[in-house]
Amino acid sequence: MKSILTYFSLGLLFFTSCTSADSTDKDLDKQPDKNIILEMESELQLLEDEIILLKEHFEFLLGNRDSVLLSSPKDKYTFDKGFSTNTPRDSGILSSVVIFRNTPDYDRSLENVLVTNSMDSLFHRVMNRYDMIAQVYFNTVDQVSRVYPPYDAKTLLDPYIDVTKFNFFYEANEKNNPEKGPKWTKEVYIDPAGRGWILSLIHPVFDEGVLYSVLGIDITIDTIIGRFLEKRSGNYLIINSKGDIVGGDAAAIEALSFPPLLNHVYRETIRADNFRISDFNLFNSKNKEVRSMAQAFLLQRKDHFAFKDDFSPKEAYSVPLNLLDWYLVRINPRGR
Repeated sequence: MKSILTYFSLGLLFFTSCTSADSTDKDLDKQPDKNIILEMESELQLLEDEIILLKEHFEFLLGNRDSVLLSSPKDKYTFDKGFSTNTPRDSGILSSVVIFRNTPDYDRSLENVLVTNSMDSLFHRVMNRYDMIAQVYFNTVDQVSRVYPPYDAKTLLDPYIDVTKFNFFYEANEKNNPEKGPKWTKEVYIDPAGRGWILSLIHPVFDEGVLYSVLGIDITIDTIIGRFLEKRSGNYLIINSKGDIVGGDAAAIEALSFPPLLNHVYRETIRADNFRISDFNLFNSKNKEVRSMAQAFLLQRKDHFAFKDDFSPKEAYSVPLNLLDWYLVRINPRGR
């Protein structure tokens, strides 16, 4: 009798163990794939190392201005009303260089272009090493912009732009970046050069202790979606700490009742600049449950939200990123 009870107990334990394991596996299958975050942040971390090297070379050029000017080719760039005359089709490692018309001293800015000409080859090297990068550049306090690869700057840019008024410049200053190191912009923004929604890694450059320039490495949101989300099983969103949808697949966004995207693919929509990212904020959703989900994830720091309305998804899970102030959210439809 004792033997029979022992085998029965062992069998019950085995059954319970298997059931528990199966249940755990199913629960994990509903949650965000954390490999997405690991892959994304490992690649982004490499870019931080690169921009530090760019910053060190830039400051070396500024610190050795006189000797650099002696060896810098004077005919590498010619300008027409402040815009370099080379085109994207020209051969060679050239950037698009602009001296905006609000520069305080055009001749001094032109001299600074000569001092920093060797940055072109470094920009070219970084672009060739990382296919996720959209562009590498710097902007200066005296209104000089150097961007690689070259683009049709004269057509796309207002010649009176003040580059210091953009977040890819002022977020790197001493007030907003007291550590003076690499920093990711807090929000995505529309690229003035027409590349759509952009996330930037920026780094200040100092000349004798005074902020002179800000380096930048740009990644398009379109690239992030295609590289890290598109091929994953499940419907994903990336949101920031304010509830803005930074990126995601169309199915996930449409499931949260955002009418403007019902007939559009999100990756196509973000290439345009005809809407504000705040229009896609979870707290602004017409769906009360979506607003409650945003509150649960962002204010209450919960990692799971169950929808009650039959017309809503079944549930959502959230995992914070470490490098960026973002959250990876998985939306699970009903029927799972």
